Amino acid sequence: MEAGSVKGDLTQGKVWKIIPAFVFPLLIGNLLQQMYNLVDSVIVGHFLGKEALAAVSASFFIYYFIISLVIGVGSGITVVISQFYGAKQYDKVQLAFSSIFIFTILIGIFLSVIGVVFSESFFRLTKTPEDVIPGAVRYFRVYIGGAFIFITLNSLLSVFRGMGDSTRPMIFVLITALLNVTLDVLFIIVFKWDIEGVAFATILAQMVGVVVSLVYLHKRHPLLSLKRKDMKFERTLFVRGMKIGLPTSIQQCSLSIGLLTLLGVVNIFGTDTLTAYGAAGKIDSLVTQVILTLSSAISAFCGQNMGAGSVSRVHKGVRFAMLINILFSSVIFSLICFFGREMMMIFTSDETVISIGYDYLRIVGAVFMLHGAMNVMNGAMRGAGDTLFAMVTGIVSFWLIRIPLAYFLSERLGYCGIWWAISINITLGFLATSVYYLSGRWKRRLVV
Repeated sequence: MEAGSVKGDLTQGKVWKIIPAFVFPLLIGNLLQQMYNLVDSVIVGHFLGKEALAAVSASFFIYYFIISLVIGVGSGITVVISQFYGAKQYDKVQLAFSSIFIFTILIGIFLSVIGVVFSESFFRLTKTPEDVIPGAVRYFRVYIGGAFIFITLNSLLSVFRGMGDSTRPMIFVLITALLNVTLDVLFIIVFKWDIEGVAFATILAQMVGVVVSLVYLHKRHPLLSLKRKDMKFERTLFVRGMKIGLPTSIQQCSLSIGLLTLLGVVNIFGTDTLTAYGAAGKIDSLVTQVILTLSSAISAFCGQNMGAGSVSRVHKGVRFAMLINILFSSVIFSLICFFGREMMMIFTSDETVISIGYDYLRIVGAVFMLHGAMNVMNGAMRGAGDTLFAMVTGIVSFWLIRIPLAYFLSERLGYCGIWWAISINITLGFLATSVYYLSGRWKRRLVV
């Protein structure tokens, strides 16, 4: 296929035009994905009560732990795809795609089985309040049972994005998000199902997303194929992806275990604090999703341009992404300062929960700009194939700073000590990442 006949080339054109054009559909798609859990929380909080909302919140962190391995490996393959795509080596793009697709289906099924079998043990291990555990187990068993569907969908979307296509993933996610909201209303409000209905709604919506993505890929995509003769597991390319993705996997696994440990500290303060942590965390996750979207866009942008040998263009992209981050973070923190309590009221009318969540938003929101800058730099380094530094700093800062500080400060400041530990951790992570990024050592780890 002629190079010029393939869309999604991020190596040509003005940076200030290309990055927003790529980021906007990517952002809409990622925010819509976040709507799954957000809508679940809103409907559960208002129609099933704060114990059920706490169950959904507790489930999220355990679910994140179980799928974190696959997320990292998938990101590694995406980097490989973006670099081969930027270098115009399209035959290897198909091989990398087929390798990750085969892997994610098999590992996804395995993780679903593990999650269903050990669900109750996970909640007891994290010291989830006894009044929350029964609903959490019912919700989680259904939700984790469909993990292989979520993993497959996100792998497909990541492959498209690695080739510079963020529009179609946005459309596919829009379909699943609208269906998810419709099914939530139908199952909970109309049919009066319990908490399991929310999980069923999400799984069914994601299943439709997988089907639509596969149909498009099979019928219309110019480079990727699902034909049996083209679906090969290329060990060499997969190992390359593993070398890049494994540090991210280790980092994500360590982070998720850390989040579960932090959840144990939160649970010490009871159901109100757990509920507030989950609800405020949903708002935080929406902001973080914008940050991570910018990071993912820079990763794909830098991957293609590093593959094409255009280092100066990479630096232009990073500077522009930093500007976007500064503007976005400033606006969001201002909104939190003025309307933080109203944001919490979306999830609950309980005054105690609202007050605790507002404290979280103010303290953690103050470092959104630093969090965004750190992820922009990590995105650029990941696009070049350097994920080892982010793994080391992520693990060290979380386990040696955030967790010990959370225990120490919570004994002296109450639950607010946990929120301060998160902010301090992010600040130190930003400083360490800035020093390494400016050193330029990350430019030496290209796949191509």
